[in-house]
Amino acid sequence: GMSEKAIREQYMNCITAKLSGLEMVAMGTLSDAQEMLEFGYNKDAIRKQLNIAKFILGEIMEQKRELV
Repeated sequence: GMSEKAIREQYMNCITAKLSGLEMVAMGTLSDAQEMLEFGYNKDAIRKQLNIAKFILGEIMEQKRELV
């Protein structure tokens, strides 16, 4: 898989995150996983994409908890 640092750098600090928010990054990552399924990628590659999306969603939830 990817390290937390790599996910933050490659996904959470990308231009999409800055312009559209982390929710859109998570949605895009899930869409990528769907495409990978459609084109027959191996299960491990798809699992990694899903784990990235889950990590991002967890970070979104943590940010919201900090606001309360």
